[in-house]
Amino acid sequence: MSKIGLFYGSTTGNTETAAETIQKEFGGESVVKLHNITDVETSDFEAYDCLIIGCPTWNIGELQADWEGYIDELDDVEFSGKKVAYFGTGDQVGYTDNFQDAMGILEEKISSLGGNTVGMWPTDGYDFEGSKATKNGNFVGLALDEDNQAELSEQRIKDWVSKLKQEFGV
Repeated sequence: MSKIGLFYGSTTGNTETAAETIQKEFGGESVVKLHNITDVETSDFEAYDCLIIGCPTWNIGELQADWEGYIDELDDVEFSGKKVAYFGTGDQVGYTDNFQDAMGILEEKISSLGGNTVGMWPTDGYDFEGSKATKNGNFVGLALDEDNQAELSEQRIKDWVSKLKQEFGV
């Protein structure tokens, strides 16, 4: 059984590719099991003490469609005692006022259900005006921008996974 469950939704493929890269960086499927949110039962979350949640911000500050259709089901998941990390994909230039909002929406929801947020990420190196995904000057998770900073994604993932390995204790 994998130690970490990574749950993601993806429309254009960017978030799915990031999920696969994160899984590889952790050491593969023996460490991280990928779950496309379209195929998930609430009981799938229960199998893990450590979770990674991935979601692109869609339209103007909205959840990706698959997450939008699933968010109310999160109320039936017991998140207490679970460490939860987040990553998102978004466009900081085209949507500067709501960059990574979906990641913030999911983090707020899961935290309200008892999830313990880990994997905060600095806002340095990004250029945006507003985001629901910032707390205390940091993002609530890894912010990726494949539209404007694709060349930085691989190193950002490596650095974030290194941090998560410590926070997850794996």
